[in-house]
Amino acid sequence: KEVAFLENRTTLRVINLKSKQVRTVLDGKYNYSYADGDQYYQWSPDSKWFLAKYIAIGGWNNTDIVLVKADGSGEMTNLTESGYSDNNAKWVLDGKAMIWSSDRAGYRSHGSWGAEDDIYIMFFDGEAYDKFRLTKEEQALLDDGKEDKDKDKDEEDKDSKKDKDKDGGKKKDEKADKPVEPLKFDLANRKDRIMRLTVNSSFLGDAVLTPKGDKLYYCATFEDGYDLWEHNFKENTTKLLIKGVGGGTMFPDKKGENIFLVSRGQLKKIEIKDSKTKPIAFKAEFAYRPAKEREYIFHHTWRQVLDKFYDPAIHGIDWAGYEKAYEKFLPHINNNYDFAEMLSEMLGELNGSHTGARYRSASSAPATASLGAFYDNSHTGDGLKIEEIIAKGPLTKAGTKIKPGCIIEKIDGTDIKRGEDYYPLLSGKAGKKVLLSVYNPATKEHFEEQVKPITYGAQSDLLYKRWVEQKRLMVDKLSNGKIGYVHVEGMNSESFRETYSELLGRCREKEAVIVDTRHNGGGWLHEDLAILLSGELYAKFTPRGQFIGNDPFNRWIKPSCVLMCEDNYSNAHGFPWTYKTLKIGKLIGAPVPGTMTAVWWESQIDPSIVFGIPQVGMQDMQGRYLENQQLEPDIEVYNSPESQLKGEDHQLEEAVKEMLKEVGNK
Repeated sequence: KEVAFLENRTTLRVINLKSKQVRTVLDGKYNYSYADGDQYYQWSPDSKWFLAKYIAIGGWNNTDIVLVKADGSGEMTNLTESGYSDNNAKWVLDGKAMIWSSDRAGYRSHGSWGAEDDIYIMFFDGEAYDKFRLTKEEQALLDDGKEDKDKDKDEEDKDSKKDKDKDGGKKKDEKADKPVEPLKFDLANRKDRIMRLTVNSSFLGDAVLTPKGDKLYYCATFEDGYDLWEHNFKENTTKLLIKGVGGGTMFPDKKGENIFLVSRGQLKKIEIKDSKTKPIAFKAEFAYRPAKEREYIFHHTWRQVLDKFYDPAIHGIDWAGYEKAYEKFLPHINNNYDFAEMLSEMLGELNGSHTGARYRSASSAPATASLGAFYDNSHTGDGLKIEEIIAKGPLTKAGTKIKPGCIIEKIDGTDIKRGEDYYPLLSGKAGKKVLLSVYNPATKEHFEEQVKPITYGAQSDLLYKRWVEQKRLMVDKLSNGKIGYVHVEGMNSESFRETYSELLGRCREKEAVIVDTRHNGGGWLHEDLAILLSGELYAKFTPRGQFIGNDPFNRWIKPSCVLMCEDNYSNAHGFPWTYKTLKIGKLIGAPVPGTMTAVWWESQIDPSIVFGIPQVGMQDMQGRYLENQQLEPDIEVYNSPESQLKGEDHQLEEAVKEMLKEVGNK
């Protein structure tokens, strides 16, 4: 008997339980573990092979699936060899094929990472491939022939049993368990025996193929949460079996009649025939010792940094010494607020970005809602005098009589008195109708209106749009409409789509563009944005002399500059650095701290505690990490708090001047 396990998260090893000898099956250099549990491997039915995750050397962004010999000989074959992401391989059809997920056909993120997946099958056996593709009618004929053979075999078994009885039962039992036949692989033709099993790409959970290979069960999310779907290959039908089953790992029973699902700490039995799920009850009682749990989390945090911090020298600090220095505080901490603070202090000794701890307490207090307006602080009477109504907010519905200058006197019949706190009147009211009693001093009219307040998060989004519109109008005014403006809110797909749309839509006729990344918190978009802004004109489309477009048509081909400031973070440091390194244009604004490092925010066994590990460092071509390497602008300009309160933006003004110079020199 042998057991496979991962050593140091990525090295696949096997231990012989009898001899205690351990051998390496797949070296850890062929994988990288970003978050614990992100590696997979599976024994073959004959226990002589593994299917495993594989990045070769440098393939972190497009994982493959490797077939590796279990004897430690080092024999391995990259089965997928794909530039896409291939994951979660499973043996099926007694080892004659594998199924896996791949994003090669799915809807892709327009920027950054991410795509929808499909389930594929690859056959290692030509006969199994041909059988899988049989039509319903062809399969029926094959089954009829098999039934005739089975009848003949039954007759032979009866005769054999009679002979055995005559011999006193001394004949060998032909039906005794036989060892699994060693698998044979036709790998040369594997690429010609790949089939897509799902009919629609989706954000997939797990998938299982029935032992006969006639049906595929998989979890996919098209609406809200994961649903269980069934695809019948012989009938060529796909149907929704169970809504809201949950994502997780699925295990079929031997007959394929039931599936067991592990999802979010719960066990479920899925009865395929009746399309039902049943929870599997279990008890896991334990003596809760919060002080001991905090002690474990403390040492675990320290060890994770030791194992996964991007710099193996841990910035040259005495990390072992800090463990001892902070451990002494543990006996005096009795709550998670203080505990998270202490962890943050220790992690702060790393002098690195993307770390620290936080405590997320459960709160039952109803959130205070907002009416989406600015109020006149100089108003000395009762009520709230509206100074500005935020665009697209609750007070902008069609037909409203509420305007700037109006005074909100009551909320749901309760007077708003001068100097008194009115926020409790909006407690828990987000999305619910409230009655406002309003007075318009200009018309001397008193009236009432129903509105639906919004959350402060929703109001923050509206204020962001207001800020962007102010900057766009400022650029239009200062440049007489020659220069375009776009702000990149975050380094994610949504922000990329907005930037792409603005650049090639609203800004299409502009002579240059200002790309503003100030106050951007990061993500993963540096290369996508750099490519978008680095287009060079090489052809024009002119049917019958009419100019209708350029090539490249999907990249910006005119001058640009990038605005940045002190609180650009993470990938919002990485993108301006990439932009400058590739010499696309000038950086304008304030220096940006070096924080271009990828993080894993790890939840603990107490899930209210989270801490960060900056674990993937990015190096320039001189071998220097971008972490702690401050990025200097080409034109250094600061916005003081006083000037910003006046509505001034010296950085944006300087960017307009610079772009007008470039346009004038073209």
